[in-house]
Amino acid sequence: PVVECNLTEERFVPNDLVMDNDEHKFAIITGPNMGGKSTFMRQVALIVIMAQMGSFVPADKADLCLVDRVFTRVGASDDLSAGQSTFMVEMVELANILLYSSLNSLIILDEIGRGTSTYDGLCIAQAVCEYIHDQIGAKTLFATHYHEVTALADEFTGIFNLSVSVIESGDTVTFLKRVLPGKADKSYGIHVAKLAGIPSPIIERANELLASIEQTERVQEQAPALSQGSLFIEEGHWLLDELQSLDLDDMSPKDALDLLYNWKQRI
Repeated sequence: PVVECNLTEERFVPNDLVMDNDEHKFAIITGPNMGGKSTFMRQVALIVIMAQMGSFVPADKADLCLVDRVFTRVGASDDLSAGQSTFMVEMVELANILLYSSLNSLIILDEIGRGTSTYDGLCIAQAVCEYIHDQIGAKTLFATHYHEVTALADEFTGIFNLSVSVIESGDTVTFLKRVLPGKADKSYGIHVAKLAGIPSPIIERANELLASIEQTERVQEQAPALSQGSLFIEEGHWLLDELQSLDLDDMSPKDALDLLYNWKQRI
C-alpha cells in the first residue's frame, strides 16, 4: 500500500496468488528485470505479516494460512567489514533460511546464485529448489533468471511456473507488471540496459553478441550427437584390426615400442 500511494506517474498493478499444499506450493517466477517480480513477492510477504498482526490487508479478498516465520533473501549487498562478498552474504543468509525454515514457513528467494558464474549459479539455484521441495516443504516464491530451472515444474509435484508479462514491439518493450501462469521466454536484459541509459554502441554490440550466442546454441542443438567412441571406431578401424591381430606373447619390448611409434605416425 505504501508503494501504491507513492506512485505518481504510473498505476500500481495488483496481482493474484493462489497457493496450496498440493499442486501449487512452490512458485518459480521468471521474467524481465523491472517487470515486477520482486514487488510481487514482497507484496505477498507483507500481506502475510499484516494479516497475522490483525491488520487489514490491501486486497479485495485474502484467505491466508498461518505461518511460523517469513524468510526473505532479496536484494544484493556486501559486508566489507567482515570481508564478505555479495555472493558470500547471499549464501550465508540462504544457509540460515534452509536451517531454520519449516513446513509452515513462507520463503521468499530472489535470484539465488546470481553472484557467481552462470553454471555454478544455475546449479545452486536448482539444488536449492529441489532441497526446499523435498526436505522442507515450505510455501516458496523463487524468482530467477535461470530459465532452465522452470523445467522443475514438469518433474516435481507442487512446483509451478509464474511469469511477469511484457509486450514486445520491434525494439520497444512494455512491462505490463502482470503476473501470469507459465514461464518467460527471455529476460530482456539488454532492453533494460537501454532504458537505463547505457550508450547505444554498447547496446548494439550486446545485441550482436547475443545473436551470435543464440545462433551457436541453435547449431549445437541441431548437430547430430556423436560420441568420441563412435568417431574413433569409424576413422581408426585399422588400428582395431591390428590390435586384434597382435600376438603379444611373441613380441619383444623393442617390437612393441616400434609398433607404437608407427601407429603414432599414422594417427
